[in-house]
Amino acid sequence: MPRKPRIEYPGAFYHVIVRGNQRQRIFKDAADYQKYLLTLTVYRNRYQFHLYAYILMGNHVHLLLETGDIPLSKILQGISQTYTLYFNRRYRTVGHLFQGRYKAILCDRETYLLGLLKYIHQNPLRAKIVVDLREYTWSSHHAYEGRNNPLGLVETDQVLRLFTENKRRARDQYRDFMKFGERLSKGQVYATIDQRLQGDEEFVDRVLKQYDGPIEGRKRKKELTLPALASVIEDRLEVSLADMRKASKHKSVSHARKVFAHVAREYGYRGKEIADYLEKVPVSITMYLRPDENVRKTAAALLKHVDRVKNINNEV
Repeated sequence: MPRKPRIEYPGAFYHVIVRGNQRQRIFKDAADYQKYLLTLTVYRNRYQFHLYAYILMGNHVHLLLETGDIPLSKILQGISQTYTLYFNRRYRTVGHLFQGRYKAILCDRETYLLGLLKYIHQNPLRAKIVVDLREYTWSSHHAYEGRNNPLGLVETDQVLRLFTENKRRARDQYRDFMKFGERLSKGQVYATIDQRLQGDEEFVDRVLKQYDGPIEGRKRKKELTLPALASVIEDRLEVSLADMRKASKHKSVSHARKVFAHVAREYGYRGKEIADYLEKVPVSITMYLRPDENVRKTAAALLKHVDRVKNINNEV
């Protein structure tokens, strides 16, 4: 299957993940980490992109950035090639240092900025490298605490203003957010439309105004009502709406609720709308939407069935 082209335009906001080839280490000591940060700074100044967060782990890097006039592909090409030349010279190696293609998810900045910032900064905690983020050196977390932002690499002001205009209080609120605020699960971070975008239908529409290529897997803009979708569940899975609304923990009922939530989301319904219809609390829908391969396959089959029926009806 051919690779899909990057979606690139000025002002695009990306979560970028760069991994070592075959999971090899790309940083062996402090000098390597410092060289990568220096390279990142050089290209930030050269290409004028905005960097909001970074973390350098042993075998991969996360970046949260917004492009200007220079496309992401050129930015990452420059950074990766420069660092690879340095690494190969220093360690007398040859060949590719980084995995063939970096991952870049075009995100809805308004919705995902804080969640992704927290996810990126908490990498060392999830990996159990440290128990306190202050113990991990190679992260932009320190810039947000006002302790270390070498060469002004990370632009913290825009994010801190989301908490309050007072910078000191904003930093305090940032610390509280990192400890107690809502967090994105790994499934939520990597859940995408067309493997390239993260956002709702309105975000996809905004992207399409600046990008003229095809985007697959777009949500269907509430083309069917929730009662109509529930009817499909009742027909195909043989679980009634009444049963889905009950507190039943029966495996088939639980599965049907999750499938209904996934299908409804694909049709553009928000979590609260789905929760109200199923007579559940909104947090339940978050649980239903967690990645589950069995649920995903069932939901995909139902969506194909519904699309097929719609097409037949449209032809009549």
